[in-house]
Amino acid sequence: MGSILAERTASRIVEEDGSFRTKMLGIAAERDDVIALGRGDPDFHTPRHVVEAAKAAIDANQHHYTGPTGLPPLRQAIADNLKADYGFDYTADEIVVTAGVQESIMLTMLAVCEPGDEVLITSPRFTTYDTAVHLCGGVPVPVPTYQKDDFALDVAEIEARITDRTRVFVLVSPNNPTGAVTPPDVIRQIADLALKHDLLIVADEIYAKLIYPPHEHLSLATLPGMKERTITLNGFSKTYAMTGWRIGYLAAPADFVEKVTETRHTLSINSCTVSQHAALAALTGPEDDMQAMYDAYAERRAYLMEALTKAGLSYGAPGGAFYIYTNISASGMKAKAFCETLLRETGVMVFPGDMFGEPDSDFIRISYLQPLPLIEEAMGRIERFMADRAGAAA
Repeated sequence: MGSILAERTASRIVEEDGSFRTKMLGIAAERDDVIALGRGDPDFHTPRHVVEAAKAAIDANQHHYTGPTGLPPLRQAIADNLKADYGFDYTADEIVVTAGVQESIMLTMLAVCEPGDEVLITSPRFTTYDTAVHLCGGVPVPVPTYQKDDFALDVAEIEARITDRTRVFVLVSPNNPTGAVTPPDVIRQIADLALKHDLLIVADEIYAKLIYPPHEHLSLATLPGMKERTITLNGFSKTYAMTGWRIGYLAAPADFVEKVTETRHTLSINSCTVSQHAALAALTGPEDDMQAMYDAYAERRAYLMEALTKAGLSYGAPGGAFYIYTNISASGMKAKAFCETLLRETGVMVFPGDMFGEPDSDFIRISYLQPLPLIEEAMGRIERFMADRAGAAA
């Protein structure tokens, strides 16, 4: 019998299945040779000048509340960075600093999703969006992408799912878990579609600085008529290896920001003040560390693509981020069974596509967030694992 509290939990709380993740962590805890290629947490440390800025803020007693939208110098630096890097036309009063993009997602859905609204989401997907939409009484509607297209978006797939209840389209590019980059010409088609059907757009660009040639990024809100209907999400976790600092932001028109300020205050008053000072240093300081991280990711990506092919595993070629969404159907196993067996037999941990909105999946997400020698060791184990499966089948 459950507790009274559990029995009376509000209907908006959707129970997510965390049992498989918990099971995998339990298996991993029993081994001392695990190579984790699952989580999206960079293996690099936060750059030293960013850490020093945080220490200096603490020493200067900069640990009190800020305004709910964030430190004015940080908001200005974000606006300047968005202009310089992507061509945005945002001002400081069009920025809200949040506790990671995770909080930006929840704040955004609270602001734009009414009960019964349908929210189209690029899929496979980061399922925090599903949870946020559910909490707001909305209906998440996956927009599928396919390996044959390297998981690039097809505008026809979006339009086919638009109904009279569709309110929002969530564009995540580069995408998690596939690493797919939506090409500029498709971004322009999505803008036309949004204007045609009067859609709001949530543009999640957390991986926008991790794009590999020849792929290109185009920010949707920079296109004519799109700023007024787009909320752009971004943050510091991935580019600057600042996952635990919990610092992100959204950019949107000033009148929208004014409307959501009190809601943002209600969620957590303000983002961690010390983390905001660190974020300011990240934006205004040297870029050498970030370039070194990018170069390492590019090298690991190139190695993994070749090694996976050698192991008999296909994938959608990732244009960005630090994931390869890999088809494991050649193993004769579904993704959950593959991940569990691989971990038990080899100590390599990867995540099944089931965790990204694809039940009974044939795909796994491999993150290349370990030093290259460890990735090489992991691929050696995976190759032997696949060879054993092929031998058994023969």
